[in-house]
Amino acid sequence: MKTSWHILKWYWKTSKSFRLQSCLNATLDILRVGLDFTFIAATKMAIDTAMGGRGGSLSLAAALLIGIVLSQVTLSFSKRWIAALLGVKAQNRMQHRIFTLLMKGQWDVSEHRHSGDVLNRLERDVNDVTNVITETVPAFLAVIVRLIGAFFYLYSMDSRLAFIVLIITPCFVLLSRFYIKKMRVITRTIRQTDSAIQSLLTESIQHILVLKTLERTHAMADRLEQRQGELRQQVRQRTLFSSVSGTFLNLGFHAGYLVTFLWGVNRLQDGSITYGMMLAFIQLVGQIQGPFREMMRFTPAIVNSLTAAERLIELEETPLEQQGDPVRLQAPIGIRLNDVCYAYNDKGRQVLSHLTYTFPPGSTTAILGETGAGKTTLIRLILALLNPQHGSVQLFTEAGKDVQASPLTRCNMVYVPQGNSLFSGTIRDNLLLGNPDATEEEMRSALQCACADFVFQKEEGLNTLCGEHGIGMSEGQAQRIAIARALLRKGSIVLLDESTSALDQDTEKKLLDNLSARQDGQQTVLFITHRPAIVEHCTQTLHLERHTTLASS
Repeated sequence: MKTSWHILKWYWKTSKSFRLQSCLNATLDILRVGLDFTFIAATKMAIDTAMGGRGGSLSLAAALLIGIVLSQVTLSFSKRWIAALLGVKAQNRMQHRIFTLLMKGQWDVSEHRHSGDVLNRLERDVNDVTNVITETVPAFLAVIVRLIGAFFYLYSMDSRLAFIVLIITPCFVLLSRFYIKKMRVITRTIRQTDSAIQSLLTESIQHILVLKTLERTHAMADRLEQRQGELRQQVRQRTLFSSVSGTFLNLGFHAGYLVTFLWGVNRLQDGSITYGMMLAFIQLVGQIQGPFREMMRFTPAIVNSLTAAERLIELEETPLEQQGDPVRLQAPIGIRLNDVCYAYNDKGRQVLSHLTYTFPPGSTTAILGETGAGKTTLIRLILALLNPQHGSVQLFTEAGKDVQASPLTRCNMVYVPQGNSLFSGTIRDNLLLGNPDATEEEMRSALQCACADFVFQKEEGLNTLCGEHGIGMSEGQAQRIAIARALLRKGSIVLLDESTSALDQDTEKKLLDNLSARQDGQQTVLFITHRPAIVEHCTQTLHLERHTTLASS
């Protein structure tokens, strides 16, 4: 758990983009406090004038009260307007910043977080943090101003009563310290359970076909009910703790109000104060006690935001990939593996052990091996999604230029992963992810090369909608569109990870022929495959085995 000081420093840094909105809200809240005190003074003046206790115009007092009420309504409207227009902007800005950091983060670190948990943090935690910065902190400042102003106002009329009412302050401070510490622990547990529920929902919806075919939909519903029961129990615990703490504080508030009332009645009876002062006493006690009540209302929001900030800090601490200008090499490009070792954890086996191999510029290689032999890991190392723990991965050109594989050399790569990797949207949207500047002719050419001519037989053509994960298309059709999308990139190293697994033999042969014609000696192609037709099509093969690594040509 992060220290409060660490979180406060993070808040100060994060609030930089939201300070204008916070200042506007604080200004409006403090103006509202000033209007409330003015209303008390005007009320006292109106009552004393009506009772004949002082001279003055009752009409003037009434006009002043009407003006104050109208000003309060205007301030409330302005506050809502600022919250509506700037509040969403602040939340979107923070969400965008953290999302961008995640997109730039190291893949092997980000991959270990569950998508449901990350979504929960990007939505609920970002909302809690921005609300505290833009709403709660300004309101808290106004509460402090109200407390100080009400105390001195009451002190100017009766100093002893002011100190009697303020005596609850030490009790409040002591209770708050204990309350916040306990609530942070409870709230973090609730957030973890909430993230687990969102993770379960995300996975179940994504894999509903698997659950249906396994006839395990009821099991996931039961698991959800169990998690929800845990959440209810945790919320019940937080509510009980909050209610008990609030009850003790409310007893203090009621005692303070009762003391003020009896004090005022006694002084009213002996004629030392007017009816207007009596009413002012009662109102000012409310102005003093009100801030403490508000602080109790703020406390859950502050505790939630502390937990939310801690969870967002964890996301922001994701190490970034190497940043800088892309390093584009002259085609054709070769790949050289020098004594490469990689294991996914310190105690696990080495997936790749002292692998040395060269993929010559313009070559076509089939990478073979049993499951777990490290085929996909090898591709990830070439893409610099992973870094070798020993040895190196280098790209080299025929002109003799060598560079270390890094995120900056990824611009030279064309990659088609396993499985369905289409996004929801149109076929055109998916293709433009490969090259945002692609022309209609380039998209048509890429689709033809990928044997995806079926797109032009659809009524909407390139504007045909794809559902999430390519719903509405066969696995083979989605695979071919994904290949066309990759071909629109300008990279000269093509990495295909079981990318023809859903194609029939005739379509696969045609695709391979098209790729050969397109290659023209300028592209280096790596196939991860088990298909004999692809092996026959390649100029060399790399055999990987579990625990040991062999290379053959």
